[in-house]
Amino acid sequence: MDDGNQARLEHAKNHGWRVTLAGMGVNLALGILYTWSVVSKGIPAEWNWSHTDKSWPYSIACLVFCLVMVPAGRLQDQLGPRLVATVGGILVGIGMIVASFTTSPAGYILGFGILAGAGIGFGYAAATPPAVKWFPAARTGLIAGIVVSGFGLASVYAAPLATWLIATYGLQTSVMVLGIAFLVVVVGLAQLLAAPPKGYVPAGAAKTAAGSRPAADSAPREMLRTPQFYLLWFMYACGAGAGLMIIGKLSDIGKLQAGVELGFVLVASLAVGNGAGRILAGIASDKFGRQQTMFGCFVLQAVLILLLSRATEGTTLATTVVLALVSALIGANYGANLSLFPSITKDYYGLKNFGVNYGLVFTAWGVGGFMLALLAGKLYDKFQTFAYAYYGAAALLAMAAVTTFLVKPPQVAHETAEVVHPPRPLVEPAIAGPLDEEALEIVEQR
Repeated sequence: MDDGNQARLEHAKNHGWRVTLAGMGVNLALGILYTWSVVSKGIPAEWNWSHTDKSWPYSIACLVFCLVMVPAGRLQDQLGPRLVATVGGILVGIGMIVASFTTSPAGYILGFGILAGAGIGFGYAAATPPAVKWFPAARTGLIAGIVVSGFGLASVYAAPLATWLIATYGLQTSVMVLGIAFLVVVVGLAQLLAAPPKGYVPAGAAKTAAGSRPAADSAPREMLRTPQFYLLWFMYACGAGAGLMIIGKLSDIGKLQAGVELGFVLVASLAVGNGAGRILAGIASDKFGRQQTMFGCFVLQAVLILLLSRATEGTTLATTVVLALVSALIGANYGANLSLFPSITKDYYGLKNFGVNYGLVFTAWGVGGFMLALLAGKLYDKFQTFAYAYYGAAALLAMAAVTTFLVKPPQVAHETAEVVHPPRPLVEPAIAGPLDEEALEIVEQR
């Protein structure tokens, strides 16, 4: 790099906080996914949907979201975040509008599950990578936590808003209004997303997070050859799947299990915890280490889910206040996954291919959410209780906690071009120093 380019990079204006807040805003809109429990509760009885039917659009959306993250992450790395996030906003809006014209599970699977799910994947993939690139490694957890906190906090406003819209205008009109609004918001905020110029080094870049070290940039195929990828994938699937199972069924859990009608209060409480947990876990992991923070979150989440299994109508645990507190804590531990796993992916595999690498890790989120959310609906239809789903989720979380002790920074074998060294001179001086004139003549003649 020449001196002119170096000087230009050193004096480049840092847009880190603008990009971070814009990414958070994009996620605040895309977090409509977490209001599905309110939407599904508003489905009229005359539509004749079973609990399994109500699980399908949400489960498909989670699965499509995570699968789209891989190509969307690659496009983000190659074309930049602005275009990718814009595509995401358009797909979310079109998907919600399509769903508003149907009353069938198939229609909602197409609109909400496939189209909106894909749009969420495009938008989410473009929000975090540009933000963390503006800041040093020691702040990765904090910045990732702030950006993704928007997704978790979305239900704080979206759940009561969706509840009011459905009660006032009906489900179909409400879904259309939300689709148009989120299209406009996401496409607008997408224009503020930008990665730093190539070669940009943030101030304080020499510092790293606790327990981490600077990582060389790994290509996706290099990452997939490391055992750490599969350990991270398993832990992510367990942690995210357990949380998504509760999120998708929380209103039903309050109504059918605990006899609490104010389901939107529980959803909003979980959302507050979800957003706060992402930021707090990011800060904690920067200070104490990623694996240590993951272990604490997995163990606490297992305990909370077992407590939720005891919250039956008439018990102390089944009061609105206690359920709201438990919901917030479950949300916080779930949200922690969404800042811890992008942070550790950057720690282990670098920034150059962060979009596609994290997209591959993120497939665990979708698979875990798809399997456990759908399983919870099926088990309830068969046994009329969520107990079996609770116990299974707690067991998976315990396994994830144990797995944290097996995760160590990878030794990645990078694919590099063969280095060709220039031929050594046929005559070398006996000691360090300039060659004498006679030796130089011999070398030149040969």
